[in-house]
Amino acid sequence: MKTLSYKTHFSKTLNLAYPVMLSQLGHIMVGIVDSIMVGQIGSTPLAASAFANNFLAVFLMFGIGISYGITPLVAQADGQADAGKITRLLRHGIILCGSVGVLLFILLYGVSQLFPFLNQPEAVVTLGAPYFLIIASSLIPLMIFQNFRQFSEGLSVTKPTMYITIVANLVNVLLNYLLIYGKFGFPEMGLNGAGWATFASRVLMALGLCLFVMKYEKFKEYRAAFNLRKIKSDFFKPMLKLGVPSGIQFVFEVGAFAMASIMMGWLGTNSLAAHQIAISLVSLSYMMASGISAASTVRVGNQIGRSDGLNLKRVGNTSFLMSLIFMACCAIVFIGFSDFFPTLYVEDPEVLQIASTLIIIAGFFQLSDGVQVVGLGSLRGMSDVKAPTIITLVAYWGIAIPSSYLLGFTFDLGPSGIWYGLLIGLTVAAIALFFRFKKLAERKSLIFTK
Repeated sequence: MKTLSYKTHFSKTLNLAYPVMLSQLGHIMVGIVDSIMVGQIGSTPLAASAFANNFLAVFLMFGIGISYGITPLVAQADGQADAGKITRLLRHGIILCGSVGVLLFILLYGVSQLFPFLNQPEAVVTLGAPYFLIIASSLIPLMIFQNFRQFSEGLSVTKPTMYITIVANLVNVLLNYLLIYGKFGFPEMGLNGAGWATFASRVLMALGLCLFVMKYEKFKEYRAAFNLRKIKSDFFKPMLKLGVPSGIQFVFEVGAFAMASIMMGWLGTNSLAAHQIAISLVSLSYMMASGISAASTVRVGNQIGRSDGLNLKRVGNTSFLMSLIFMACCAIVFIGFSDFFPTLYVEDPEVLQIASTLIIIAGFFQLSDGVQVVGLGSLRGMSDVKAPTIITLVAYWGIAIPSSYLLGFTFDLGPSGIWYGLLIGLTVAAIALFFRFKKLAERKSLIFTK
């Protein structure tokens, strides 16, 4: 095997990553636009949006994590030039992701019945519960979209997802304007209008990417996958073996942020609203960094399929470096504009002051956040998911959440203390995942060169 230069690896990873980063940007912008437009009708609707979305995020990311089990398997099969296996992965992925979407909605309906018992402001729960059910139903089309997305990305086809996501995001903005504020004869639905706009945009995403996969000429050899009668239960096992631990990893991380949101609710509506502002910005940079992570999963998976250990190490190193550069830029922007960003959401002076402080803290944990998400993606490309799952459990629930409670309440640092705890957990995860990849990549390189 020819060992490629770092410059070549950087170019290949960037070409694969930037459409994913932009599609991730479009994906997360749905939530940010919702927060900005909902914030215009008051702090309480914004806090209700934060409450609902932070709860939903745990289940959403679990579902997305399950779909991530498709990508490395497709990438490895592509490296082996095994078209039959790729077809079977697509077919079983359609069934798997669609079923997961339905099951998540049923589960979330049950979760919504527990909202009155979570010690949150009554007005927040009253507004947030119906909105929560609307966006929960949108997980069904989103999971179908995820299947086709992970399949396409596994074959290094990333631009169509980007275009479809951008169009859907524009539709979401338009529908937000019409339904939140009741413009041009549409009903004024407030927060629920934002929910229905999200639902419609996700249906559009699912239909658009499904049609692309069916019609794209380069995918014609995989069209037999749409014959859903040729299903074998054993073929779900490798996807679930990778997907379920990946989903659990996301649950541990996103669940930690959701728990932080609950703790913010204990401090009051203003703290929760400020948390939503800061978390929406953090989610923006995180999801874009996850584009680099997705590219690393595909490229690492390709090297595994080709038994190319030397390029495997270089692919991972390049991805970590790209993430550090990107997240360092984000950190500078966050810290430099910490007073400006909150003004895009609300006018309440107390919310603005708290949010500005949290955004500065967010700037400091950008590097750790970038390294840990690329570490998870690179290890997923090597089909290594068990150890990273343990790492995320310890980092977020063994370290981050206890630290957040200790600093926020015991040491009375309030909202800042909660976020300092998150910073500590993210840093631990980043260090552990980086060295895990370094160790396994070296081992694979030795095996492949024998």
